[in-house]
Amino acid sequence: MASVLILAAAGAAVAALLALRLWVVLHPRVLVPRQSLSLLVVAGSGGHTTEILRLLENLSNAYSPRHYIIADTDEMSAHKINSFELNRADRDPSTMLPEYYIHRIPRSREVQQSWLSTVLTTLYSMWLSFPLTHRVKPDLVLCNGPGTCVPICISALLLGILGIKKVIIVYVESICRVEHLSLSGKILFHLSDYFIVQWPALKEKYPKSVYLGRIV
Repeated sequence: MASVLILAAAGAAVAALLALRLWVVLHPRVLVPRQSLSLLVVAGSGGHTTEILRLLENLSNAYSPRHYIIADTDEMSAHKINSFELNRADRDPSTMLPEYYIHRIPRSREVQQSWLSTVLTTLYSMWLSFPLTHRVKPDLVLCNGPGTCVPICISALLLGILGIKKVIIVYVESICRVEHLSLSGKILFHLSDYFIVQWPALKEKYPKSVYLGRIV
């Protein structure tokens, strides 16, 4: 009974977010040209971090500062990010000091964690994500599937819903997802501004997605 109530509450919250999201999208906004864009990148352990860093290799220095979000227990991703930024600075002589920051939040879901407890840990992660997202106020959020991206993206949506700042959300489904979306993808398919898939089978199933081929 308790699990049914929690799922019902979560469904109602998502429905409310979708309704408010529609209002925000339809509300007219004035676009102001900028020389740089603040980027918030959600990294996940293992392959997720490797893929997201490959995507960042093709971005110019106009995406600055870069804020990385990792799980509080993920030391490997922190090392990969530091190495990536140092190598990036070495390749570009004009970059004296790379402007990037690493932030940590609790994991939304551990491997083999039960669905009921996942709801609670995700809500806790979201509770801590909003102050962080509000402080950073990114122009763009880029993610590719780790569970950590769900509370971050919802927090970014709340910034727009509350009239604080409109944040563009770009979701790139992992290369390993050939025929089915990940759980994060299923949740964020309707909430992201641009949803990119890397296999034609997914494009056929989700026509509103963007297919650019394999980009990592």
